[in-house]
Amino acid sequence: MSVHYTLNLRVFWPLVTGLCTALVCLYHVLRGSGGARAEPPDGADGGFPLLKVAVLLLLGYILLRCRHALRQRFLPGSPRLGGHSAFSPRHFGEPSLGILLESYYEHEVRLSPHVLGHSKAHVSRIVGELVRAGRAHGSPGPIPGGGLALAFRGDFIQVGSAYEQHKIRRPDGFDVLVPLRLPPLVALEPRSLGTEPALAPAFHGCFVCALKAPLGASGSHWLRDCKPFADGFCVDVRGRRHLSATLVLRWFQSHLQRSLATVRYSLEGRCRVSLTPGGLEQPPTLHILPCRTDYGCCRLSMAVRLIPAVHLGDGVFLVAPPLPPSPVGPLSELPGGLRADALWSVNTSRQEQKLLGCLQERAPPGACYLKCLQLFKALRDLGARGLDPTAAAQWGRILSSYVLKTVLLAVLLRDRAAEQGWDEAHLVRRLEELVQFLRDCLLRRQTLFHCVLGPGGAAAEVGPLPKVLREAAPVDLLAAFDRHARELAAARLLSTWRRLPQLLRAYGGPRYLARCPPPRSQRTQGFPKDEP
Repeated sequence: MSVHYTLNLRVFWPLVTGLCTALVCLYHVLRGSGGARAEPPDGADGGFPLLKVAVLLLLGYILLRCRHALRQRFLPGSPRLGGHSAFSPRHFGEPSLGILLESYYEHEVRLSPHVLGHSKAHVSRIVGELVRAGRAHGSPGPIPGGGLALAFRGDFIQVGSAYEQHKIRRPDGFDVLVPLRLPPLVALEPRSLGTEPALAPAFHGCFVCALKAPLGASGSHWLRDCKPFADGFCVDVRGRRHLSATLVLRWFQSHLQRSLATVRYSLEGRCRVSLTPGGLEQPPTLHILPCRTDYGCCRLSMAVRLIPAVHLGDGVFLVAPPLPPSPVGPLSELPGGLRADALWSVNTSRQEQKLLGCLQERAPPGACYLKCLQLFKALRDLGARGLDPTAAAQWGRILSSYVLKTVLLAVLLRDRAAEQGWDEAHLVRRLEELVQFLRDCLLRRQTLFHCVLGPGGAAAEVGPLPKVLREAAPVDLLAAFDRHARELAAARLLSTWRRLPQLLRAYGGPRYLARCPPPRSQRTQGFPKDEP
């Protein structure tokens, strides 16, 4: 669902005309009923003011319609200008790619800051109450009432594109990290798997977390006291107890359900809430539908992904890893005694938000970093049109929003001296630069490293990092995909860019639909059959 502040004149002006006419009629009816005994003088026409106002409103509507028709007639590239020899085709040809991108951005990509702000405010209030209730309620997990159980820390961290100002199209999807508090007797010893030679590249960005005794704790007594926690939340890996992402997620869902039952009654007057359990593919999702708001346009159904997170230090969190692509084989066949349910992924959203903020602060006025990223994501969505569900899912995994954001950060950090060239006038050139850089990464001409877990990376920009991250091997975000999938994605990306004007005219709004014949199928909307 897209929400825009684009005025539809075909509806707006007739509505205003009808409303004004109704108000004038109501005024005269009330005036006539109040002064019915006062007869008008001879020769006076009591209906003249009403008729005069109605005629003026009708005339104003006709003039506005004529103005709109003239603007449409003399838009660049209009077919009506084909037979006019007084106008040069050079000046009135098809609109340029910059104009098409600007129109598409305004009609299909840009979100209203007002609507997005109200949606984020609703999410913040509801999730805040839920998390505080979960903290006060205690642990419903495998150790009821015990001191060696997980618990909510009491706060939440807003992450994702909605909070980094580059969300597109959908103002109703949000990601929230819910930090968990470990018992005082439990400490973690995280370790990166980037140097495991037998592991597939898809797992080089994963971590495992072994339990260890905190400083000053006796080993034998600690093992005995920590056994209830280890039995409920850990699995054995190579003879040591490791925190299990699967068991933590199972406890997290159960605790969320009980916390939601606690606050549901207090939320009934403001919104309707429901919880969809998560699984291997995604975390639990909280659905929020406000019952009343100050503006009707902000009554949106919002889906909030609640992600359990274990704090690693310095604003870095461990979360459950996403499913790897299918070519790496079943998760049960990990070498070296590793277990899939003991794997964790690192979340550096805090550092990435800080890096984007630093780049924005240093950027000159009018820089189009985020706008370029939004259009880059829109181009990705246009490239998915016409694909079957399996191919579209693979396209979305390879060109995920995180990959596209990393491409932007890599180009910005690489071209620090070229910051002056990121203004609106160079939008098309910068977007083409991002497309070319991603194509080179897909074809292995360059490597797309994680912006924090990369060589050099952005460590100087994001501040201190935990030792385990500083010592971790660089992570290639595209290493999980095989050569064939990457070549197909690169070919389709390049084909999408080459046919971008045609795609924008087909999907860029009513102004350009009139200039394009209706395509016969989705396959013909920008991609011939011989293209990938």
